[in-house]
Amino acid sequence: MKKIVFTDKAPKAIGPYSQAVEINGTLYISGQLPVDPETGKMPGTIEEQTEQVMKNIGAILESAGYTYKNVVKSTCLLSDMANFQKMNEVYGKYYTEEPPARAAYQVAELPLKGMIEIETIAVK
Repeated sequence: MKKIVFTDKAPKAIGPYSQAVEINGTLYISGQLPVDPETGKMPGTIEEQTEQVMKNIGAILESAGYTYKNVVKSTCLLSDMANFQKMNEVYGKYYTEEPPARAAYQVAELPLKGMIEIETIAVK
């Protein structure tokens, strides 16, 4: 059965979608922007934005009973591929062993003028 996942510790959806959906032991997390759920603001640097995105993902994982170790796939969207290495350094702190499969793309623009957005799939 499909279960909608929501936590106040991650930003609310800015459109007609859920933070995450769980079905059959798989958690699908919508693309997370670097919005601080307490202030509604985004930090300035790619490192800070990546950190905030990963915190948002972590909050959703935790609220659904998952951890970063359950993540099997990430898709990273960057507004500028020149930020790839700096993003990678922060991202790598969260997946030190058996990192998930991943794709990274440069896109023309992200919502709210963010520099990064990451969608995530986790499996129990």
